[in-house]
Amino acid sequence: MKLSRPVSWFLLAFGVWSWVIWITFVNNLYKDGSGLAFDDAGNPTGYFWVHLLLAVVSFVLGTVVGVIGLRGIRALRRNS
Repeated sequence: MKLSRPVSWFLLAFGVWSWVIWITFVNNLYKDGSGLAFDDAGNPTGYFWVHLLLAVVSFVLGTVVGVIGLRGIRALRRNS
């Protein structure tokens, strides 16, 4: 399958965007002071674990999508 240049760049940008957003989210989750992520004793709550799992899955999917975009860009440069 051949990806167009705009689609390849979009996929790469989406992968990078995903990493930026979810790293920020995980940092904010870790620093949470509202009591949602950690209980009074400082132990992680279910909210923390669910959102950490979402972040990890998003890191993996963002990486996969970004790599597909990067491979598409490299293939287009080789063929040019």
